[in-house]
Amino acid sequence: MATCHLPKQFVTKMNALLRDEAERFFATYNEEKVNGLRINSLKVSPSTFLNISPWELEPIPFCPTGFYYYNAQPGKHPYHAAGLYYIQEPSAMFVAEVLAPSPGERVLDLCAAPGGKTTQLAAMMNNEGFLLANEIHPKRVKALSENIERLGITNTVVTNETPEKLSETFEEFFDKILVDAPCSGEGMFRKDAEAIQFWSLEHVQKCAQTQRHILSCAYKMLSEGGTLVYSTCTFSPEENEQIIDWFLATYEDMELIPIEKEDGIQPGVSHWTNTHRGNIAHTARLWPHHLKGEGHFVAKMRKRGSTKHWNGKTVACNVPKVMWRDYETFMNHTIQTPIKGTMYAFGTHLFALPHSCPRLDGLKVVRPGLHIGEWKKIALNQTTL
Repeated sequence: MATCHLPKQFVTKMNALLRDEAERFFATYNEEKVNGLRINSLKVSPSTFLNISPWELEPIPFCPTGFYYYNAQPGKHPYHAAGLYYIQEPSAMFVAEVLAPSPGERVLDLCAAPGGKTTQLAAMMNNEGFLLANEIHPKRVKALSENIERLGITNTVVTNETPEKLSETFEEFFDKILVDAPCSGEGMFRKDAEAIQFWSLEHVQKCAQTQRHILSCAYKMLSEGGTLVYSTCTFSPEENEQIIDWFLATYEDMELIPIEKEDGIQPGVSHWTNTHRGNIAHTARLWPHHLKGEGHFVAKMRKRGSTKHWNGKTVACNVPKVMWRDYETFMNHTIQTPIKGTMYAFGTHLFALPHSCPRLDGLKVVRPGLHIGEWKKIALNQTTL
């Protein structure tokens, strides 16, 4: 792709921002995009998968479970249907590595579809703790749920809510929050030509306004001592450094945490903010002319204070005795692997909710946990699950 296919205002803007680096940057649009897949460690270890992989794989240096692949179509292989890996843009894998959730924590992926980062977070949590994956767009939330199911994730609840509604329910609840914000998508121009059609300077400003609103909601849901990671797949300072500059000025109890930068990852640029805030260099930029991947921006922040014990109400088992009896009979004769979680009946459907799952009253819940099955009455007064 030559620069003549790019929006003229975008070319002018990037030339002004990058100056001496602009030529190297624009040269990447004439190169083939790189492809990656991330091994699902909930089902197979990277070392084991390398022994059975039909393709030659090259490690992605900033993600221990990520690999580049070339001249292959892994999406058509049975391993993909079995959930052994997730096809993901390489730079996008860095975001979850920065948040680094631990097993047992309460984690929110606020803008989760299609699920690449959600499934990566769940694997890092080893399916333990509580992960809420939210997507505001109804059409996109279906793909999110399908990917979570395909990869065998059991500690995740999927909702289709606005950030405001969630912030009313989960005030200071989460230990860690990821805001992979909707953006102008400049970093995906090489990968997705459609992103170019929607780009304009006005669109950049609208995205920045949306990002400020989402971050304000995320702040309300972050516990004291908690970690918030903000990311985009765009180059625009208005959506990156300037958003973080605004956020830190607005919420003075938030502080930037330095992100380790190796393997071509660059610091954020202080003089691209209105205040020339020096510690903006703690943020990270992934540029296509510095590494093998598309464009990304990542900032890691912490809310000052001591972590407090949450004393809210959790979901309790509501399964009727007759359904529970049939469930136990079915499990004893059919499935040997014990299923963890709080059993909960939604009508005739039985789910295993994550342990210590908070009450979800009033929320649009798309997937409340692991779907065990449906309880049906059959002939001769028998039942089946």
